[in-house]
Amino acid sequence: MGNINLFKPLIQSDSMAKSRPTTSELLGTRQRILVTGGAGFIGGAVVRRLLRESDAVVFNLDKMGYASDLTSIEAVINELGVEHRDRHQLQPIDLCDAEAVQQAVKVADPDLVMHLAAESHVDRSISGPGVFIESNLTGTYNLLQAVRSHFEQLTPERREPFRLHHISTDEVFGSLGHEGRFSETTPYDPRSPYSASKAASDHLVQAWHHTYGLPVVLTNCSNNYGPWQFPEKLIPVVVLKAAAGEPIPLYGDGMNIRDWLHVEDHVDALLLAACRGRSGRSYCVGGYGERTNTEVVNTICQLLDELQPSRKPHQRLITPVLDRPGHDRRYAIDPNRIETELGWQPRYCFEKGLKTTVRWYLKHQNWCEQVRFRAG
Repeated sequence: MGNINLFKPLIQSDSMAKSRPTTSELLGTRQRILVTGGAGFIGGAVVRRLLRESDAVVFNLDKMGYASDLTSIEAVINELGVEHRDRHQLQPIDLCDAEAVQQAVKVADPDLVMHLAAESHVDRSISGPGVFIESNLTGTYNLLQAVRSHFEQLTPERREPFRLHHISTDEVFGSLGHEGRFSETTPYDPRSPYSASKAASDHLVQAWHHTYGLPVVLTNCSNNYGPWQFPEKLIPVVVLKAAAGEPIPLYGDGMNIRDWLHVEDHVDALLLAACRGRSGRSYCVGGYGERTNTEVVNTICQLLDELQPSRKPHQRLITPVLDRPGHDRRYAIDPNRIETELGWQPRYCFEKGLKTTVRWYLKHQNWCEQVRFRAG
């Protein structure tokens, strides 16, 4: 694949760098981290950060499904040196296998669990909802049971900093009107099989906290973007279709609004919540990046006109398609709680983050082709 651009932060002033706690500072005494879904898009970004910015051993529990890929993690290990290879322990396990999950948690003996494993593509949940129930609900139940058993046998010294951090989505809150933003007090109102399965898993996690005393933290994020995302989501699809001169699909009237969050900003928030969030507390994470789908697609086309002028105008490729069933109209998040309680701030503005993301996908089209071919 040639040189791999690991996509380091774009926008970070000296004052922000000094105020942002390091990963090692956040982890403290936590040295054994279990990350579920660590070969996925967001999970992979978490694993890379843990490997690069701490001395922790990372146990990566991932069933290695169609959207799983270790290329970026292997690149970080190669960058750090072979002596760091043992710090990444892949556990290729399906969360639906309760016995295997129990054994994996026992082997990992974690000080912190970050639960990102989930089926997450809404379109796939509409055509095949069963796997979403199995993975997102049954899988979370199996993990909770295994982690509960683990937590109950920990010494008092290890119990105090222990957390299970459950990572979820803003889609559990349903659809907004023209005004307002989701917050931690917004009632749940899921509209798709995917969001319903995530809402149910959120409730399970809170139930295990209140019933069994398991120390948990939850976060609900807006739409993530950035490098290494499996090319079935909006931004990589648009970039790759346009670069190939193929029709760019745009659902319905294109006026559905999403709040875009750079994946590295999300990782900042996840580590803060996992290490400094209050047990039983939930935090909403959004990037102040509200855009209609039409605005996102047009911006990508304009960027491609600059980067590939011989093929402009790329907007001629935009092709309206039949809207998705039950397509939520607008998402937007109010991140006030995580900002005021934990000091989180996004470091990326959408325009500059998107420009670098578009460049990344253009340079890594071979990787995109490889993972799509492998997925079938």
